Amino acid sequence: MSKNVWITGASSGIGKATAIKFANEGWQVAVSARRKELLEELSNENSNISSFPLDVTNRKSCVQVFEDILKKYSNIDLCIFSTGTYDPKTEREINLDQIENVFNVNFFGTLNCIKAAENNLKNKKKGHIAIISSVAGYRGLPNSSGYGPSKAALINLAESLYFDFKKYNVKFSLISPGFIKTQLTDKNTFKMPFIKSTRFAADKIYKGLIKSNSFEITFPKELTILMKVFKILPNKIYLYLIGKSTKLQKR
Repeated sequence: MSKNVWITGASSGIGKATAIKFANEGWQVAVSARRKELLEELSNENSNISSFPLDVTNRKSCVQVFEDILKKYSNIDLCIFSTGTYDPKTEREINLDQIENVFNVNFFGTLNCIKAAENNLKNKKKGHIAIISSVAGYRGLPNSSGYGPSKAALINLAESLYFDFKKYNVKFSLISPGFIKTQLTDKNTFKMPFIKSTRFAADKIYKGLIKSNSFEITFPKELTILMKVFKILPNKIYLYLIGKSTKLQKR
């Protein structure tokens, strides 16, 4: 009997690559995103993929789409919430409208999807939720007034909900990628160390969720080890090192 997964943010980037990976592994994949035409292209290319267009910032739509998915598959074994937005041009200042939009998509959009699936998973006392954050959420970074804080909020959320869902035998995982080449990172004008492809990311996600019991899945190893070291440094040392590296990149 095939297993079923719901993946948001699946029209491009990590979400799309992950949908293809799971479909190729024999899973039935429900994909969601705002761009309906891209989802339909994806579903037309793979018979294991079905399109369920969704704006994750609309709470009622999240509930309705999850109900529609259950009507088709009757059961969802795994949810991977990877919707995200980022605009480096507006991250350099405190642009309240942009920051609100980033949080509405990255944080509240993810939370809307979690809430839509919550009762179903808790009532049947099995299942798995995974949310995609970023190593950018580990500590404050320059020129990241919205994206980094939104990812930090997701990390905190995942750690908090892990305990709540565990009481119902539902797994909760956090995925923290480093730099992955996508339409979002293509906007960056700075050097991105150890950048990897979306296919690399999808392979790591699949392996981590299906073949490992770890709470957090991180990649690539070279960058995530460095960021985890930064995470435990005293503020004085961390701020000095990041400030120095930022100045060097500007030269």
